[in-house]
Amino acid sequence: MARRVLRAYLARAAEEEFVASRARYTREAREIARSFEAEVRRAVAFIERFPEASPIAEGTVRRKILRKPFEYSLFYVIEPDRIRIVAVAHHRRDPGYWTGR
Repeated sequence: MARRVLRAYLARAAEEEFVASRARYTREAREIARSFEAEVRRAVAFIERFPEASPIAEGTVRRKILRKPFEYSLFYVIEPDRIRIVAVAHHRRDPGYWTGR
């Protein structure tokens, strides 16, 4: 029996964080911005394929750490019919700021 793949989406706040982070990288170098976007896409694909593989950060929220050199994590919740990414968080930003989402 085939395992059902849940689709992931970025909640509004996470989408805004992603866009802002990509813009910051674009100001540094477009290639870095493209690499950041590719790494986020790779992490989202991993989350969709293996939603329970990432450790729980708090409550039901899981954390997928991006690969270096990107100091970001995707925080997400597995819902019955999809996966909601609640934050695209830089590791040096105020820890746990996203917990109310």
